[in-house]
Amino acid sequence: MDVRIGITTSFEEQEQRLHHSYVRAVEEAGGLPVIVPMLSDAVAIEAFATLIDGLVIPGGPAITDGMIGTLPDDLDEPDPLRLRSDKQMLETCLAAGKPILGICYGMQLLNAVAGGTIYADVERQQPGALVHSQKRGADMHAVVLAAGSHLHALLGQDQIEVNTRHLQAIASTGVGYRVAATAPDGVVEAIENEDGTVLGMQFHPERMGVSMEPLFRHLITCARAWNTTRNGLVNIRT
Repeated sequence: MDVRIGITTSFEEQEQRLHHSYVRAVEEAGGLPVIVPMLSDAVAIEAFATLIDGLVIPGGPAITDGMIGTLPDDLDEPDPLRLRSDKQMLETCLAAGKPILGICYGMQLLNAVAGGTIYADVERQQPGALVHSQKRGADMHAVVLAAGSHLHALLGQDQIEVNTRHLQAIASTGVGYRVAATAPDGVVEAIENEDGTVLGMQFHPERMGVSMEPLFRHLITCARAWNTTRNGLVNIRT
């Protein structure tokens, strides 16, 4: 386990919390999970970022940057400390070229930081959208993977069945990202950057077992490559 993967957490009642499935998915893919502390000092965040080779941003509350509409009553705004910490950790890792996996809130944050927009409540705002929230009664549904996408190559299928746990959804993709998967109703279910080192998905692969292992193995492979070679030079962690 020579690759360190940072995992950010939720922040509820002044406690950092993380579902163990994220840790297990990274560990089983061959990475060393490193829980990212909720930091408020910019220098501390940048210093911590030097300790990791890749980043996972898990699910969470609403994203309000670039939001279209108003939040529904059954979706909470993000805690300001979590949002600030997550944003800077993400931006620091992006600037360094480290691989990133954004899950649900994590995908939406990736998109927001890149200038994309998001529906406050996709069921209410996107024409023809189905229910995508488990707490509103949604179940597993199909997702179509875009031909030629990195996600399609990694999973080796045209269509997969995924869980669904979101109220918001991307309205327009941010700069540098393309849609990698959609639900049958047209809701964006995954995005990716050009070289596939940054992936975001609206569903939760950490809860889907062996079928999603290729995503986490890909993250570890990219993180190992980043750690070994950066701009043609050996990267020695200090």
